[in-house]
Amino acid sequence: MSDITRISRFGFVNCYLVREDDGLTLVDTMIGGSAKAIQAAAAGLDAPIVRIALTHAHTDHIGSLDALYALLPEAEVLISSRDARLLAKDRTLDPDEPQTKLRGGLPGAATRPTRTFEEGELVGSLQVIATPGHTPGHVSFLDPRSNTLICGDAFATLGGVATTAKGTWKFPLPASATWHKPTELESAKKLLALNPERLAPGHGKIVDSPTAAMAAAIARGI
Repeated sequence: MSDITRISRFGFVNCYLVREDDGLTLVDTMIGGSAKAIQAAAAGLDAPIVRIALTHAHTDHIGSLDALYALLPEAEVLISSRDARLLAKDRTLDPDEPQTKLRGGLPGAATRPTRTFEEGELVGSLQVIATPGHTPGHVSFLDPRSNTLICGDAFATLGGVATTAKGTWKFPLPASATWHKPTELESAKKLLALNPERLAPGHGKIVDSPTAAMAAAIARGI
């Protein structure tokens, strides 16, 4: 686990610092007001943040993007080409997408991505996996060095492992922010098929050997 460091605000929302040869990749930025905590965590790892990779454009994942980019103007900023539109406050749906109302906070950001990515590309060592459903362009990242899956809001573990197609009664918020639950459930199945050794969610603690719990969560969502 030494390559991936979880940072949490209030035990509610996470971001991750991933160690690379050239510095750190930050996955997500949590809620607004998190920049100092993230900077402090990077300083504790004695490495610079060289890229900021976003799983999706909801406010609790991009909330500190503008503040961080002001502090780190040389850093790359990366998001899927689809959710880059949400980051730019374009909430239109494509004709071939489910015409379901977008949910969750989508405030956009002043910061523009320095590049966008698609499934199969690499962000540092991380493999981009398209996991739409929570938002149209939601992605997850697999670190093959440790087989750790940073899954954004495809799964949550706060209050128990759950998909965001159907949350737990203890923590229903991610599911309430999901755009299209049948698509999200298919993405959850896709992640289970990767057989990750660790599941690192946007909400909740990292779970070791998560596949049985992931499978049970998917079964509850069907």
